[in-house]
Amino acid sequence: MLQLDRAYSAVLFDMDGTLLDSRVVVERVLTDWAITNELDPTALLAVSHGRRTIDVLREFAKASTDCEAEAAKIEAAEATDVCGIVAIPGSADLLSQLPPRRWAVVTSAGRDLAIRRLTAACLPIPEVLVTAEDIEHGKPDPSGYVLAAEKLGTNAEQCLVFEDAPAGIQAGLNAGSDVIAIGFASPGDTKPNCPLISDFRAIEFRLN
Repeated sequence: MLQLDRAYSAVLFDMDGTLLDSRVVVERVLTDWAITNELDPTALLAVSHGRRTIDVLREFAKASTDCEAEAAKIEAAEATDVCGIVAIPGSADLLSQLPPRRWAVVTSAGRDLAIRRLTAACLPIPEVLVTAEDIEHGKPDPSGYVLAAEKLGTNAEQCLVFEDAPAGIQAGLNAGSDVIAIGFASPGDTKPNCPLISDFRAIEFRLN
């Protein structure tokens, strides 16, 4: 059990891989897209975790590809495929104990997709939900976490961030937050540059 001595003004959560496990959906949709576009699905999936779809496509797609249009297609396909999405252990209990204005979700997914996945995992929709449409630069840029903290009436330096992917962990650190990595849905060889726990049953912290 990891016990944090510091008190925080708010808690900021990544979504995919942190609050919920959507790997089966992401792998299905991105694999289909990569094969259709004659790309290596393994290489694409290896760098997709925790990043905006548009950012991944800009890195891998052919020069003639309309990345914004293709990203919209991918997110639409993911929004209709929620089979296999489950909550990370302990996430529902933790969220039920947090006051509504003391937590937020910061995700690289679009808003509609985020709401569908949270609903599929039987998790509450937060009052503050920062999605891909709300920011200009995706993780590891810290702007999503900075914006979420502002919306909660605090600053990122006073917040605790839960993440799972390297890009998201770095975004939280870049924002000046304390970051805890959730390892439940991450590869076994992941070695984050912050404390790592298996799931939300393995931590205790408090709000000020």
